[in-house]
Amino acid sequence: MLLLTDCKAKNAWYTAAYLGNVDAMREIWELAKEILTTEEMENEMLLRTDGEGRNDWHIAAYSFKIDVIQKIWELAK
Repeated sequence: MLLLTDCKAKNAWYTAAYLGNVDAMREIWELAKEILTTEEMENEMLLRTDGEGRNDWHIAAYSFKIDVIQKIWELAK
């Protein structure tokens, strides 16, 4: 269920970033670490794009959600 996407190719991680919900992003990330490989986390969370080719970095930057950008950067290390 963690990797499921809606009709616009958005998953839970992307949606949490879009909404600026850093706590949800942290919880999703911790859950993902338990069940996904590093490659899956990179591809399905950090690099996944929506139906318009935007990823969570794009959305956070476009919306000036600096806390989301910082959280993505922190978790991606």
